[in-house]
Amino acid sequence: MNTTLQFCGAAHTVTGSCYVFNTGQARFLVDCGMFQGSKTLKSMNYGPFPFDPRELDVLLLTHAHIDHSGLIPKLIKSGFKGRILATQETIDLCSYMLPDAGGIQEMEVKSLNPRNQARGRAPVTPIYTEEDAINSLQAFDAVRYETWVEAAKGVRARYWNAGHLLGSASIEIEIDNGAQEPPLRILMSGDIGPSEKLLQSAPSGPSGLDYVVCESTYGDTVRPHSTTEERRARLALEAHEAAAGKGPLIIPAFAVERTQELIVDLVDLMEHDRIPHCPIFLDSPLAIHATEVFRKHSAALQPDTDAGRLLHSPQLRFTRDVGESKAIERLSGFHIILAGSGMCEAGRIRYHLKNWLWRKQATVLLVGFQAYGTLGRILLDGAKAVRIQGEEIRVNARIRKMDEYSGHADGSELENWIRARLPIRSGLFLSHGEDAAIESLRGKIADTAIPTNQIFAPVLDEIYALDPQEARSVPSTRRRLQPEAVIRLDSHNDMSKFILALNDKIEAAADERARRLIIRRLNKTLDELP
Repeated sequence: MNTTLQFCGAAHTVTGSCYVFNTGQARFLVDCGMFQGSKTLKSMNYGPFPFDPRELDVLLLTHAHIDHSGLIPKLIKSGFKGRILATQETIDLCSYMLPDAGGIQEMEVKSLNPRNQARGRAPVTPIYTEEDAINSLQAFDAVRYETWVEAAKGVRARYWNAGHLLGSASIEIEIDNGAQEPPLRILMSGDIGPSEKLLQSAPSGPSGLDYVVCESTYGDTVRPHSTTEERRARLALEAHEAAAGKGPLIIPAFAVERTQELIVDLVDLMEHDRIPHCPIFLDSPLAIHATEVFRKHSAALQPDTDAGRLLHSPQLRFTRDVGESKAIERLSGFHIILAGSGMCEAGRIRYHLKNWLWRKQATVLLVGFQAYGTLGRILLDGAKAVRIQGEEIRVNARIRKMDEYSGHADGSELENWIRARLPIRSGLFLSHGEDAAIESLRGKIADTAIPTNQIFAPVLDEIYALDPQEARSVPSTRRRLQPEAVIRLDSHNDMSKFILALNDKIEAAADERARRLIIRRLNKTLDELP
Protein backbone atom coordinates (compact mmCIF):
# COMPACT_ATOMS: atom_id res chain seq x y z
CA MET A 1 0.00 0.00 0.00
CA ASN A 2 1.26 3.48 -0.88
CA THR A 3 1.41 6.11 1.83
CA THR A 4 -1.53 8.51 1.91
CA LEU A 5 -1.72 11.99 3.40
CA GLN A 6 -4.98 13.68 4.40
CA PHE A 7 -5.18 17.44 5.02
CA CYS A 8 -7.56 17.74 7.98
CA GLY A 9 -6.85 21.40 8.66
CA ALA A 10 -4.81 24.44 7.61
CA ALA A 11 -6.10 23.99 4.04
CA HIS A 12 -6.70 27.42 2.46
CA THR A 13 -6.81 28.78 6.01
CA VAL A 14 -4.17 29.37 8.69
CA THR A 15 -5.76 27.46 11.55
CA GLY A 16 -6.54 23.88 12.53
CA SER A 17 -3.23 22.38 11.43
CA CYS A 18 -3.66 18.59 11.23
CA TYR A 19 -2.25 16.01 8.80
CA VAL A 20 -2.99 12.26 8.81
CA PHE A 21 -0.55 9.73 7.35
CA ASN A 22 -1.41 6.11 6.58
CA THR A 23 1.57 4.00 5.51
CA GLY A 24 -0.08 0.58 5.54
CA GLN A 25 2.05 -0.31 8.57
CA ALA A 26 1.22 2.73 10.70
CA ARG A 27 -1.18 5.64 11.02
CA PHE A 28 0.05 8.88 12.56
CA LEU A 29 -0.68 12.57 12.88
CA VAL A 30 1.42 15.66 12.42
CA ASP A 31 -0.18 18.34 14.62
CA CYS A 32 -3.71 18.42 16.01
CA GLY A 33 -4.67 22.09 16.05
CA MET A 34 -7.76 24.07 16.91
CA PHE A 35 -9.71 26.01 14.28
CA GLN A 36 -10.04 29.77 14.81
CA GLY A 37 -11.87 32.49 12.89
CA SER A 38 -15.48 32.33 11.76
CA LYS A 39 -18.06 30.40 13.77
CA THR A 40 -18.36 27.97 10.85
CA LEU A 41 -14.68 27.09 11.15
CA LYS A 42 -14.74 26.97 14.95
CA SER A 43 -17.74 24.62 14.89
CA MET A 44 -15.44 21.89 13.55
CA ASN A 45 -13.66 21.88 16.91
CA TYR A 46 -16.84 20.39 18.39
CA GLY A 47 -17.51 17.79 15.69
CA PRO A 48 -15.90 14.36 15.31
CA PHE A 49 -12.46 14.01 13.81
CA PRO A 50 -12.39 12.87 10.15
CA PHE A 51 -10.38 9.84 11.31
CA ASP A 52 -10.53 7.36 14.19
CA PRO A 53 -8.16 8.49 16.97
CA ARG A 54 -8.07 4.93 18.32
CA GLU A 55 -6.27 3.76 15.16
CA LEU A 56 -3.40 6.25 15.43
CA ASP A 57 0.05 5.14 16.59
CA VAL A 58 1.77 8.45 17.28
CA LEU A 59 1.40 12.23 17.02
CA LEU A 60 4.35 14.34 15.84
CA LEU A 61 3.91 17.91 17.11
CA THR A 62 5.69 20.81 15.40
CA HIS A 63 5.14 23.42 18.13
CA ALA A 64 2.93 24.62 20.97
CA HIS A 65 0.68 27.21 19.31
CA ILE A 66 -2.98 26.34 19.81
CA ASP A 67 -3.72 26.20 16.06
CA HIS A 68 -1.25 23.29 16.00
CA SER A 69 -1.74 21.66 19.42
CA GLY A 70 -5.13 22.81 20.69
CA LEU A 71 -7.20 19.66 20.05
CA ILE A 72 -4.74 17.21 21.64
CA PRO A 73 -6.85 16.79 24.82
CA LYS A 74 -9.91 16.08 22.66
CA LEU A 75 -7.87 13.56 20.66
CA ILE A 76 -7.00 11.67 23.85
CA LYS A 77 -10.59 11.88 25.13
CA SER A 78 -11.64 10.33 21.79
CA GLY A 79 -9.45 7.26 22.31
CA PHE A 80 -5.91 8.09 21.17
CA LYS A 81 -3.43 5.93 23.13
CA GLY A 82 -0.13 6.72 21.41
CA ARG A 83 2.83 8.94 22.19
CA ILE A 84 3.11 12.65 21.39
CA LEU A 85 6.64 13.52 20.29
CA ALA A 86 7.77 17.13 20.74
CA THR A 87 10.80 19.13 21.87
CA GLN A 88 11.15 19.71 25.61
CA GLU A 89 10.50 23.44 25.15
CA THR A 90 7.25 22.66 23.32
CA ILE A 91 6.20 20.28 26.11
CA ASP A 92 6.91 22.94 28.75
CA LEU A 93 4.81 25.49 26.84
CA CYS A 94 1.97 23.01 26.21
CA SER A 95 1.86 22.25 29.93
CA TYR A 96 0.46 25.77 30.35
CA MET A 97 -1.19 26.43 27.00
CA LEU A 98 -3.45 23.39 26.85
CA PRO A 99 -4.85 23.73 30.40
CA ASP A 100 -5.36 27.43 29.68
CA ALA A 101 -7.36 26.56 26.56
CA GLY A 102 -9.48 24.12 28.56
CA GLY A 103 -10.08 26.70 31.27
CA ILE A 104 -11.16 29.31 28.69
CA GLN A 105 -13.67 26.85 27.21
CA GLU A 106 -15.14 26.11 30.64
CA MET A 107 -15.42 29.83 31.37
CA GLU A 108 -17.05 30.62 28.00
CA VAL A 109 -19.55 27.78 28.37
CA LYS A 110 -20.41 28.97 31.89
CA SER A 111 -21.16 32.41 30.45
CA LEU A 112 -22.97 31.16 27.34
CA ASN A 113 -25.35 28.61 28.86
CA PRO A 114 -27.49 31.09 30.83
CA ARG A 115 -28.01 33.03 27.58
CA ASN A 116 -28.85 29.81 25.76
CA GLN A 117 -31.35 28.88 28.46
CA ALA A 118 -33.02 32.31 28.20
CA ARG A 119 -33.33 31.82 24.42
CA GLY A 120 -34.70 28.30 24.76
CA ARG A 121 -31.55 26.71 23.34
CA ALA A 122 -29.85 23.54 24.52
CA PRO A 123 -26.85 23.89 26.84
CA VAL A 124 -23.37 23.31 25.41
CA THR A 125 -20.35 21.58 26.92
CA PRO A 126 -16.68 22.51 26.48
CA ILE A 127 -14.61 20.66 23.90
CA TYR A 128 -12.45 19.62 26.83
CA THR A 129 -11.81 20.84 30.36
CA GLU A 130 -8.71 22.09 32.12
CA GLU A 131 -8.48 18.69 33.85
CA ASP A 132 -8.66 16.89 30.47
CA ALA A 133 -5.77 19.02 29.25
CA ILE A 134 -3.66 18.32 32.33
CA ASN A 135 -4.26 14.58 31.91
CA SER A 136 -3.20 14.74 28.25
CA LEU A 137 0.30 15.90 29.21
CA GLN A 138 1.18 12.37 30.32
CA ALA A 139 1.32 11.31 26.66
CA PHE A 140 4.18 13.68 25.73
CA ASP A 141 7.72 12.41 25.10
CA ALA A 142 10.65 14.77 24.50
CA VAL A 143 12.87 14.63 21.41
CA ARG A 144 16.04 16.52 20.52
CA TYR A 145 16.75 18.53 17.41
CA GLU A 146 18.53 16.73 14.57
CA THR A 147 18.29 13.33 16.25
CA TRP A 148 16.44 10.43 14.62
CA VAL A 149 13.69 8.79 16.68
CA GLU A 150 11.68 5.66 15.87
CA ALA A 151 8.14 7.01 15.79
CA ALA A 152 6.07 3.99 14.66
CA LYS A 153 6.50 0.78 12.74
CA GLY A 154 8.44 1.64 9.59
CA VAL A 155 8.47 5.36 10.46
CA ARG A 156 11.26 7.48 11.89
CA ALA A 157 11.38 11.23 12.43
CA ARG A 158 13.95 13.97 12.93
CA TYR A 159 13.18 17.46 14.25
CA TRP A 160 14.83 20.63 12.89
CA ASN A 161 14.71 24.10 14.42
CA ALA A 162 12.03 26.05 12.51
CA GLY A 163 12.97 29.42 14.04
CA HIS A 164 9.30 30.26 14.69
CA LEU A 165 9.18 30.19 18.48
CA LEU A 166 10.79 28.46 21.43
CA GLY A 167 10.92 24.72 20.65
CA SER A 168 9.32 24.95 17.19
CA ALA A 169 10.30 22.36 14.61
CA SER A 170 10.11 21.26 11.04
CA ILE A 171 9.77 17.48 11.04
CA GLU A 172 11.63 15.22 8.62
CA ILE A 173 9.91 11.86 8.18
CA GLU A 174 11.25 8.67 6.61
CA ILE A 175 8.76 5.93 5.74
CA ASP A 176 9.93 2.41 4.95
CA ASN A 177 8.80 1.43 1.45
CA GLY A 178 10.09 -2.14 1.66
CA ALA A 179 13.49 -3.76 1.27
CA GLN A 180 13.68 -3.14 -2.48
CA GLU A 181 12.82 0.59 -2.33
CA PRO A 182 14.51 3.56 -0.66
CA PRO A 183 12.48 5.16 2.15
CA LEU A 184 9.99 7.88 1.28
CA ARG A 185 11.39 11.19 2.62
CA ILE A 186 8.91 13.91 3.63
CA LEU A 187 9.43 17.25 5.36
CA MET A 188 6.63 18.98 7.26
CA SER A 189 7.60 22.63 7.57
CA GLY A 190 5.51 23.51 10.61
CA ASP A 191 5.56 27.30 10.88
CA ILE A 192 8.76 28.82 9.51
CA GLY A 193 10.28 31.79 11.28
CA PRO A 194 11.77 34.82 9.51
CA SER A 195 15.47 34.90 8.74
CA GLU A 196 16.06 37.55 11.42
CA LYS A 197 14.21 37.07 14.68
CA LEU A 198 14.94 38.58 18.08
CA LEU A 199 14.95 35.43 20.20
CA GLN A 200 15.37 32.59 17.68
CA SER A 201 18.05 31.49 15.24
CA ALA A 202 17.34 31.17 11.52
CA PRO A 203 15.31 28.11 10.46
CA SER A 204 17.17 25.01 9.32
CA GLY A 205 16.28 21.77 7.59
CA PRO A 206 17.41 18.97 5.26
CA SER A 207 17.45 18.90 1.46
CA GLY A 208 16.86 16.24 -1.17
CA LEU A 209 13.33 15.12 -0.33
CA ASP A 210 10.46 13.36 -2.05
CA TYR A 211 7.73 15.60 -0.65
CA VAL A 212 7.54 18.86 1.28
CA VAL A 213 4.46 20.29 3.00
CA CYS A 214 5.14 24.00 3.44
CA GLU A 215 3.21 26.71 5.26
CA SER A 216 2.30 29.81 3.22
CA THR A 217 0.90 32.24 5.79
CA TYR A 218 2.68 35.29 4.36
CA GLY A 219 3.25 33.91 0.88
CA ASP A 220 1.90 37.11 -0.71
CA THR A 221 3.84 39.52 1.52
CA VAL A 222 7.38 40.80 1.21
CA ARG A 223 8.39 42.86 4.21
CA PRO A 224 11.11 45.50 4.08
CA HIS A 225 14.27 44.22 5.68
CA SER A 226 14.22 45.22 9.34
CA THR A 227 17.06 45.04 11.85
CA THR A 228 16.57 44.94 15.60
CA GLU A 229 17.35 48.65 15.77
CA GLU A 230 14.90 49.52 12.99
CA ARG A 231 12.14 47.45 14.64
CA ARG A 232 12.72 49.12 17.98
CA ALA A 233 12.67 52.56 16.35
CA ARG A 234 9.28 51.78 14.80
CA LEU A 235 7.94 50.50 18.12
CA ALA A 236 9.24 53.65 19.83
CA LEU A 237 7.34 55.78 17.33
CA GLU A 238 4.10 53.89 18.03
CA ALA A 239 4.65 54.23 21.79
CA HIS A 240 5.32 58.00 21.54
CA GLU A 241 2.16 58.54 19.47
CA ALA A 242 0.12 56.53 21.99
CA ALA A 243 1.61 58.57 24.84
CA ALA A 244 0.71 61.79 23.00
CA GLY A 245 -2.91 60.59 23.01
CA LYS A 246 -2.74 60.39 26.81
CA GLY A 247 -4.19 56.91 26.83
CA PRO A 248 -3.02 53.31 26.89
CA LEU A 249 -1.12 51.41 24.24
CA ILE A 250 -3.10 48.15 24.04
CA ILE A 251 -1.37 45.26 22.30
CA PRO A 252 -3.37 42.07 21.60
CA ALA A 253 -0.41 39.76 22.05
CA PHE A 254 0.16 36.15 21.15
CA ALA A 255 1.13 34.70 24.52
CA VAL A 256 4.13 32.74 23.30
CA GLU A 257 7.18 34.40 21.71
CA ARG A 258 5.48 37.57 20.43
CA THR A 259 4.78 38.75 23.97
CA GLN A 260 8.31 38.01 25.15
CA GLU A 261 9.83 39.80 22.14
CA LEU A 262 7.70 42.87 22.84
CA ILE A 263 8.66 42.88 26.51
CA VAL A 264 12.36 42.69 25.65
CA ASP A 265 12.09 45.56 23.15
CA LEU A 266 9.86 47.76 25.33
CA VAL A 267 12.10 47.36 28.39
CA ASP A 268 15.22 48.03 26.32
CA LEU A 269 13.65 51.24 24.94
CA MET A 270 12.74 52.39 28.44
CA GLU A 271 16.19 51.58 29.81
CA HIS A 272 17.70 53.79 27.08
CA ASP A 273 15.10 56.56 27.67
CA ARG A 274 13.76 56.22 24.14
CA ILE A 275 10.13 55.96 25.24
CA PRO A 276 8.35 57.24 28.35
CA HIS A 277 8.81 55.07 31.41
CA CYS A 278 5.53 53.44 32.40
CA PRO A 279 4.21 50.13 33.74
CA ILE A 280 3.93 47.28 31.25
CA PHE A 281 0.99 45.14 32.31
CA LEU A 282 1.21 41.54 31.19
CA ASP A 283 -2.49 40.75 31.54
CA SER A 284 -2.64 37.12 30.53
CA PRO A 285 -2.11 34.16 32.85
CA LEU A 286 -0.94 32.12 29.88
CA ALA A 287 1.56 34.75 28.74
CA ILE A 288 2.84 35.02 32.32
CA HIS A 289 3.45 31.27 32.46
CA ALA A 290 5.02 31.35 28.98
CA THR A 291 7.35 34.14 30.10
CA GLU A 292 8.43 31.96 33.01
CA VAL A 293 9.20 29.15 30.53
CA PHE A 294 11.27 31.58 28.45
CA ARG A 295 13.17 32.58 31.58
CA LYS A 296 13.83 28.88 32.27
CA HIS A 297 15.10 28.28 28.72
CA SER A 298 16.87 31.63 28.26
CA ALA A 299 20.10 29.78 27.40
CA ALA A 300 18.38 28.47 24.25
CA LEU A 301 17.59 32.01 23.06
CA GLN A 302 19.82 34.27 21.00
CA PRO A 303 22.71 35.12 23.36
CA ASP A 304 23.05 38.79 22.35
CA THR A 305 19.50 39.77 23.39
CA ASP A 306 20.05 39.57 27.18
CA ALA A 307 16.47 38.26 27.34
CA GLY A 308 16.90 36.60 30.73
CA ARG A 309 17.61 39.95 32.41
CA LEU A 310 15.10 42.04 30.43
CA LEU A 311 12.28 39.59 31.17
CA HIS A 312 12.86 40.29 34.89
CA SER A 313 12.46 44.08 34.53
CA PRO A 314 10.72 45.96 37.39
CA GLN A 315 8.68 47.80 34.71
CA LEU A 316 6.92 44.49 34.00
CA ARG A 317 3.78 43.88 36.08
CA PHE A 318 2.09 40.47 36.09
CA THR A 319 -1.71 40.65 36.58
CA ARG A 320 -2.52 37.08 37.47
CA ASP A 321 -6.14 37.26 38.59
CA VAL A 322 -9.28 38.92 37.26
CA GLY A 323 -9.37 41.49 40.05
CA GLU A 324 -5.88 42.75 39.17
CA SER A 325 -6.88 42.84 35.51
CA LYS A 326 -9.97 44.94 36.16
CA ALA A 327 -7.97 47.31 38.36
CA ILE A 328 -6.04 48.44 35.27
CA GLU A 329 -9.24 50.13 34.09
CA ARG A 330 -8.85 52.74 36.83
CA LEU A 331 -5.57 54.01 35.37
CA SER A 332 -5.43 57.16 33.26
CA GLY A 333 -2.66 58.48 31.06
CA PHE A 334 -0.06 56.46 29.19
CA HIS A 335 0.48 52.84 30.13
CA ILE A 336 1.01 49.63 28.17
CA ILE A 337 -1.26 46.57 28.26
CA LEU A 338 -0.22 43.26 26.70
CA ALA A 339 -3.19 40.89 26.78
CA GLY A 340 -4.26 37.74 24.95
CA SER A 341 -5.43 36.67 22.56
CA GLY A 342 -3.42 37.91 19.59
CA MET A 343 -6.39 37.83 17.18
CA CYS A 344 -8.76 39.29 19.83
CA GLU A 345 -10.88 36.14 19.79
CA ALA A 346 -10.83 35.31 23.51
CA GLY A 347 -9.20 36.17 26.80
CA ARG A 348 -8.78 39.44 28.64
CA ILE A 349 -8.03 41.52 25.54
CA ARG A 350 -11.73 41.59 24.74
CA TYR A 351 -12.42 43.22 28.11
CA HIS A 352 -9.82 45.93 27.43
CA LEU A 353 -11.11 46.50 23.91
CA LYS A 354 -14.65 46.79 25.20
CA ASN A 355 -13.43 49.37 27.72
CA TRP A 356 -11.24 51.41 25.36
CA LEU A 357 -12.19 51.01 21.67
CA TRP A 358 -14.78 53.78 21.85
CA ARG A 359 -12.29 56.29 23.30
CA LYS A 360 -10.05 58.46 21.12
CA GLN A 361 -7.26 58.41 23.72
CA ALA A 362 -6.50 54.71 23.17
CA THR A 363 -4.19 53.07 20.66
CA VAL A 364 -4.54 49.42 19.65
CA LEU A 365 -1.41 47.95 18.07
CA LEU A 366 -1.82 44.68 16.14
CA VAL A 367 1.48 42.80 15.89
CA GLY A 368 0.65 39.47 14.26
CA PHE A 369 -1.36 37.74 11.57
CA GLN A 370 -5.10 38.30 11.87
CA ALA A 371 -7.05 35.39 10.38
CA TYR A 372 -10.13 35.99 8.25
CA GLY A 373 -13.24 36.42 10.38
CA THR A 374 -11.45 37.23 13.65
CA LEU A 375 -12.14 40.42 15.59
CA GLY A 376 -8.53 41.49 15.00
CA ARG A 377 -8.97 41.19 11.23
CA ILE A 378 -12.28 43.09 11.38
CA LEU A 379 -10.57 45.95 13.26
CA LEU A 380 -7.62 45.88 10.86
CA ASP A 381 -9.99 46.15 7.90
CA GLY A 382 -11.34 49.43 9.26
CA ALA A 383 -14.63 48.57 10.97
CA LYS A 384 -16.38 51.61 12.43
CA ALA A 385 -18.14 49.48 15.03
CA VAL A 386 -17.85 45.92 16.31
CA ARG A 387 -19.84 43.60 18.53
CA ILE A 388 -18.15 42.23 21.65
CA GLN A 389 -20.09 39.84 23.89
CA GLY A 390 -23.29 40.90 22.16
CA GLU A 391 -22.72 44.65 22.67
CA GLU A 392 -22.11 47.22 19.96
CA ILE A 393 -18.84 49.12 20.49
CA ARG A 394 -17.90 52.12 18.34
CA VAL A 395 -14.29 52.19 17.14
CA ASN A 396 -12.73 55.58 17.91
CA ALA A 397 -9.35 54.32 19.08
CA ARG A 398 -6.36 54.44 16.73
CA ILE A 399 -5.85 51.01 15.12
CA ARG A 400 -2.23 50.45 14.19
CA LYS A 401 -0.27 47.51 12.82
CA MET A 402 3.35 46.32 12.90
CA ASP A 403 4.56 43.38 10.81
CA GLU A 404 8.06 43.43 12.25
CA TYR A 405 7.07 41.06 15.06
CA SER A 406 5.64 38.41 12.81
CA GLY A 407 6.71 34.90 13.75
CA HIS A 408 6.34 33.78 10.14
CA ALA A 409 8.69 34.04 7.19
CA ASP A 410 7.44 36.34 4.44
CA GLY A 411 6.99 35.34 0.81
CA SER A 412 10.63 35.79 -0.23
CA GLU A 413 11.88 33.98 2.88
CA LEU A 414 9.50 31.08 2.24
CA GLU A 415 10.74 30.94 -1.35
CA ASN A 416 14.35 30.82 -0.12
CA TRP A 417 13.46 28.14 2.43
CA ILE A 418 11.86 25.97 -0.26
CA ARG A 419 14.81 26.43 -2.62
CA ALA A 420 17.18 25.36 0.18
CA ARG A 421 15.26 22.05 0.39
CA LEU A 422 15.84 21.17 -3.29
CA PRO A 423 15.74 18.80 -4.95
CA ILE A 424 12.11 18.07 -4.11
CA ARG A 425 11.55 15.13 -6.37
CA SER A 426 7.83 14.36 -6.33
CA GLY A 427 5.69 17.17 -4.95
CA LEU A 428 5.29 20.34 -2.89
CA PHE A 429 2.08 20.95 -0.93
CA LEU A 430 1.24 24.52 0.05
CA SER A 431 -0.88 24.65 3.19
CA HIS A 432 -1.51 26.94 6.19
CA GLY A 433 -2.33 29.99 4.08
CA GLU A 434 -5.22 31.87 2.54
CA ASP A 435 -5.86 31.77 -1.22
CA ALA A 436 -3.89 34.88 -2.19
CA ALA A 437 -0.87 33.77 -0.15
CA ILE A 438 -0.87 30.28 -1.65
CA GLU A 439 -1.15 31.52 -5.23
CA SER A 440 1.55 34.15 -4.76
CA LEU A 441 4.00 31.64 -3.30
CA ARG A 442 3.16 29.16 -6.07
CA GLY A 443 3.99 31.86 -8.62
CA LYS A 444 7.40 32.48 -7.05
CA ILE A 445 8.56 28.88 -7.40
CA ALA A 446 6.52 27.33 -10.23
CA ASP A 447 8.79 25.95 -12.95
CA THR A 448 11.87 27.80 -11.64
CA ALA A 449 12.27 25.51 -8.60
CA ILE A 450 9.57 22.86 -9.02
CA PRO A 451 7.39 21.98 -12.03
CA THR A 452 3.97 23.59 -11.83
CA ASN A 453 2.22 20.21 -12.02
CA GLN A 454 4.08 19.10 -8.89
CA ILE A 455 2.77 21.98 -6.71
CA PHE A 456 -0.49 21.27 -4.90
CA ALA A 457 -2.88 23.39 -2.83
CA PRO A 458 -5.08 20.83 -1.00
CA VAL A 459 -8.58 21.66 0.20
CA LEU A 460 -9.95 20.59 3.57
CA ASP A 461 -10.07 16.80 4.09
CA GLU A 462 -8.50 16.08 0.69
CA ILE A 463 -6.42 12.88 0.52
CA TYR A 464 -3.31 12.33 -1.61
CA ALA A 465 -1.52 9.10 -2.43
CA LEU A 466 2.21 9.77 -2.12
CA ASP A 467 3.68 7.58 -4.81
CA PRO A 468 7.49 7.63 -5.03
CA GLN A 469 7.28 9.43 -8.37
CA GLU A 470 4.17 11.60 -8.06
CA ALA A 471 1.25 12.59 -5.84
CA ARG A 472 -2.32 11.98 -6.90
CA SER A 473 -5.55 13.08 -5.31
CA VAL A 474 -7.74 10.28 -3.97
CA PRO A 475 -11.53 10.73 -3.82
CA SER A 476 -12.53 11.57 -0.25
CA THR A 477 -15.50 9.81 1.30
CA ARG A 478 -16.43 12.75 3.52
CA ARG A 479 -15.97 16.51 3.49
CA ARG A 480 -16.81 18.43 6.66
CA LEU A 481 -17.01 21.75 4.79
CA GLN A 482 -17.08 22.73 1.16
CA PRO A 483 -13.90 24.65 0.15
CA GLU A 484 -15.74 27.96 -0.26
CA ALA A 485 -17.03 27.75 3.33
CA VAL A 486 -13.45 27.71 4.60
CA ILE A 487 -12.34 30.91 2.88
CA ARG A 488 -15.42 33.14 3.24
CA LEU A 489 -16.99 35.00 6.13
CA ASP A 490 -20.04 33.09 7.32
CA SER A 491 -23.63 34.07 8.13
CA HIS A 492 -22.69 34.96 11.72
CA ASN A 493 -20.25 37.59 10.42
CA ASP A 494 -22.87 38.82 7.95
CA MET A 495 -25.46 39.08 10.72
CA SER A 496 -23.13 41.16 12.91
CA LYS A 497 -22.41 43.52 10.01
CA PHE A 498 -26.13 43.75 9.22
CA ILE A 499 -27.08 44.62 12.82
CA LEU A 500 -24.40 47.30 12.99
CA ALA A 501 -25.47 48.78 9.62
CA LEU A 502 -29.13 48.68 10.65
CA ASN A 503 -28.38 50.55 13.88
CA ASP A 504 -26.45 53.18 11.90
CA LYS A 505 -29.31 53.61 9.42
CA ILE A 506 -31.93 53.99 12.15
CA GLU A 507 -29.80 56.43 14.15
CA ALA A 508 -29.20 58.53 11.03
CA ALA A 509 -32.92 58.80 10.25
CA ALA A 510 -34.30 62.33 10.48
CA ASP A 511 -37.03 61.69 13.05
CA GLU A 512 -39.21 59.07 14.74
CA ARG A 513 -41.45 58.78 11.68
CA ALA A 514 -38.48 57.96 9.42
CA ARG A 515 -37.20 55.39 11.90
CA ARG A 516 -40.56 53.66 12.08
CA LEU A 517 -40.76 53.64 8.27
CA ILE A 518 -37.42 51.79 8.04
CA ILE A 519 -38.61 49.20 10.55
CA ARG A 520 -41.95 48.70 8.73
CA ARG A 521 -40.15 48.12 5.43
CA LEU A 522 -37.85 45.56 7.04
CA ASN A 523 -40.80 43.78 8.65
CA LYS A 524 -42.59 43.68 5.31
CA THR A 525 -39.52 42.13 3.70
CA LEU A 526 -39.32 39.52 6.45
CA ASP A 527 -43.01 38.65 6.01
CA GLU A 528 -42.43 38.08 2.28
CA LEU A 529 -39.61 35.59 2.88
CA PRO A 530 -40.49 31.89 2.52
